Amino acid sequence: MSENSSPQFVSALGLDIGQKRIGVAGCDGLGLFATGLMTLERSAFERDVAQLQELVKDRRVQVLVVGLPYSMSGNLGFQAKKVQKYASRLAIALDLPLEYVDERLTSFQAEQMMRSAKISPSRNKGLIDRKAAALILQQWLDQRRSQKL
Repeated sequence: MSENSSPQFVSALGLDIGQKRIGVAGCDGLGLFATGLMTLERSAFERDVAQLQELVKDRRVQVLVVGLPYSMSGNLGFQAKKVQKYASRLAIALDLPLEYVDERLTSFQAEQMMRSAKISPSRNKGLIDRKAAALILQQWLDQRRSQKL
């Protein structure tokens, strides 16, 4: 970073969108670290939006970062297209720009982290989703930072 450039404030919300739950992560004001915030049990779309609107307002969110579940071959499969459709609706409803991150293996990484901490993944599905959302957001923050160097 040069002497003339100052760190840019960013407030992003990372989402790991599943069929039953949405893992939600936020970042610190400098955009350095992502942290799992909550796991939202999916219900009616309007209710999901209402819960996320609170976070967006409280955290002054500027961008939604959503994990896109590419297949291992790199293609967008059925699930990825469902995530894109839902994420697009969310972004419109929340009036926020939307960015995607390749989320292959984030849930697996989250489970490995939990096992290392002696936490049972099978009993803590919501925690997996939160951790996966944090991994997704951290990946986006790191890419963003490396592009500015």
